[in-house]
Amino acid sequence: MGTVRRQDGQATTPRRGLLRLGLVGRGIALSRTPAMHESEASAQGLTCRYDLLDTDMEVSATLHDILDQTEAEGFAGLNVTYPYKQQVMPLLHELSDAARQVGAVNTVVFRDGRRFGHNTDFRGFADSFGAGLPDADLGAVLLIGAGGAGAAVGHALRGLGAGRILVHDTHIAAAEELAASLRVSGGHAEAVEDVLAASAKVAGLVNATPVGMAKLPGLPIPAAALETRHWVADIIYFPLETELLRRARAIGCPTLGGEGMAVLQAVRAFELFTGRPANAGRMCATFRSFDPEEAKARGEA
Repeated sequence: MGTVRRQDGQATTPRRGLLRLGLVGRGIALSRTPAMHESEASAQGLTCRYDLLDTDMEVSATLHDILDQTEAEGFAGLNVTYPYKQQVMPLLHELSDAARQVGAVNTVVFRDGRRFGHNTDFRGFADSFGAGLPDADLGAVLLIGAGGAGAAVGHALRGLGAGRILVHDTHIAAAEELAASLRVSGGHAEAVEDVLAASAKVAGLVNATPVGMAKLPGLPIPAAALETRHWVADIIYFPLETELLRRARAIGCPTLGGEGMAVLQAVRAFELFTGRPANAGRMCATFRSFDPEEAKARGEA
C-alpha cells in the first residue's frame, strides 16, 4: 500500500487500496480496537483490514519478527499493547515527544522504510479523565502499575495537575524508575510498597495494570485499601466493570472505566495511521455496539 510523504511521522493513506493495520499484544482476543478502526475507515470510504497479532496464540513470534513481517506486507502501522509498549521502543527509528516523555509507545506508523513511535494513551487518558471525573481531587493520587500504560497515565495525571503521585508496582524498581521520571516534570512522586498505607494518604487511585481483565480477573490491590472518600479509575475496558470498579461503586466511590481512554486513544491512532481526522462519536458508537449477549459469549460478562 502506497503512502504520501509527510514530515511528522504520520502516514497519509490513498483513498483507494487496502489499509492494513494490526494490534500486537498478549491475550487480546477481546479487543474492540479492530472494529473501531474498520468501521471508521469504512465510513470514510476506505477499506481496512485490522488483524490481531496475539503472541499468546503465536508463541514462536518475536516482537522483532512481527514488526518486520507487517512492515514488509505493507501495513500502515500497528497498535501496541501489554506487554510490549516499552519493549518496542528500541525497534523504532523515531519517537514523538509524547512517546519520549512517557517512555512507552502504543502506536507505530510505518512510512518510507522508517518506523515512527507515538503514544496516544497519554492524551486518551487525560481527556477521558477530564470528562468523566472533572471534579476529582488531584492533590494526591495512587497509581497502580508502572509499565507502559502506567507511565502514560502517570504523565497524564501530572499534566492534569496532580500534586503528589504515589506509584506502586509488584516490581519496585519499575515504580522507582517511573517516579523519578515523573519528578523531572515537577511535583512530588515516589514509589511505594505498602498499598494500604499509601491508600490512606490519597484522594483517588488509578489501576494501570492488567489485573481485572477478563483473562486475569481479581483485584490489583487489597479490597481494604478502598475507602468511600476515594475516586477510582481503571483503564481496563474488557470487562468495562472490573472487580475494582464494582467494589468501588458498591461503597459509593465515584468511578471511571476504561471506555473513554480506549476510544480516544484509538481516535488519535486512526489519524496517525491515515492522516485523516476520525469521528470520535462514531468510534464510540462502535465500541458500545458490543451488546450484552455478545459480551457474554466473548467472556466479558
